[in-house]
Amino acid sequence: MLIRTIETFLRQHEMAATKFGRLAAHDPRFVLDLRLGREPRERTEQRIRGFIAGFEAARAIALAQQEVAHVG
Repeated sequence: MLIRTIETFLRQHEMAATKFGRLAAHDPRFVLDLRLGREPRERTEQRIRGFIAGFEAARAIALAQQEVAHVG
Protein backbone atom coordinates (compact mmCIF):
# COMPACT_ATOMS: atom_id res chain seq x y z
CA MET A 1 0.00 0.00 0.00
CA LEU A 2 1.43 3.36 -1.05
CA ILE A 3 0.59 5.28 2.13
CA ARG A 4 2.59 2.82 4.25
CA THR A 5 5.59 3.25 1.98
CA ILE A 6 5.29 7.03 2.21
CA GLU A 7 4.89 7.01 6.01
CA THR A 8 8.03 4.87 6.35
CA PHE A 9 9.91 7.21 4.00
CA LEU A 10 8.80 10.26 5.99
CA ARG A 11 10.03 8.75 9.25
CA GLN A 12 13.35 7.56 7.80
CA HIS A 13 14.16 10.92 6.24
CA GLU A 14 12.51 13.10 8.89
CA MET A 15 10.56 14.88 6.17
CA ALA A 16 7.29 16.74 6.64
CA ALA A 17 4.30 15.34 4.78
CA THR A 18 3.68 18.67 3.05
CA LYS A 19 7.28 18.86 1.81
CA PHE A 20 7.04 15.32 0.45
CA GLY A 21 3.79 16.19 -1.29
CA ARG A 22 5.30 19.28 -2.92
CA LEU A 23 8.42 17.45 -4.07
CA ALA A 24 6.87 14.17 -5.19
CA ALA A 25 3.40 15.13 -6.39
CA HIS A 26 3.47 18.94 -6.67
CA ASP A 27 0.63 18.90 -4.13
CA PRO A 28 1.32 19.75 -0.48
CA ARG A 29 -1.95 18.06 0.56
CA PHE A 30 -1.13 14.78 -1.21
CA VAL A 31 -0.15 12.80 1.90
CA LEU A 32 -3.00 14.22 3.97
CA ASP A 33 -5.45 13.24 1.24
CA LEU A 34 -4.00 9.70 1.18
CA ARG A 35 -4.36 9.51 4.95
CA LEU A 36 -8.02 10.45 4.50
CA GLY A 37 -8.59 7.65 1.99
CA ARG A 38 -7.67 9.13 -1.38
CA GLU A 39 -6.69 6.47 -3.91
CA PRO A 40 -4.08 7.70 -6.40
CA ARG A 41 -4.13 6.72 -10.04
CA GLU A 42 -1.73 3.99 -11.10
CA ARG A 43 0.45 6.46 -12.99
CA THR A 44 0.62 8.76 -9.96
CA GLU A 45 1.57 5.85 -7.71
CA GLN A 46 4.35 4.84 -10.11
CA ARG A 47 5.65 8.42 -10.18
CA ILE A 48 5.66 8.60 -6.37
CA ARG A 49 7.46 5.27 -6.05
CA GLY A 50 9.99 6.49 -8.62
CA PHE A 51 10.54 9.67 -6.62
CA ILE A 52 11.18 7.65 -3.45
CA ALA A 53 13.62 5.33 -5.21
CA GLY A 54 15.45 8.24 -6.84
CA PHE A 55 15.64 10.20 -3.58
CA GLU A 56 17.09 7.26 -1.70
CA ALA A 57 19.59 6.48 -4.48
CA ALA A 58 20.75 10.10 -4.59
CA ARG A 59 21.07 10.17 -0.80
CA ALA A 60 23.15 6.97 -0.82
CA ILE A 61 25.49 8.47 -3.43
CA ALA A 62 25.82 11.70 -1.46
CA LEU A 63 26.64 9.81 1.73
CA ALA A 64 29.22 7.68 -0.08
CA GLN A 65 30.86 10.80 -1.51
CA GLN A 66 31.02 12.36 1.96
CA GLU A 67 32.78 9.27 3.30
CA VAL A 68 35.34 9.41 0.48
CA ALA A 69 35.92 13.13 1.08
CA HIS A 70 36.63 12.49 4.76
CA VAL A 71 39.09 9.69 3.98
CA GLY A 72 41.00 11.51 1.23
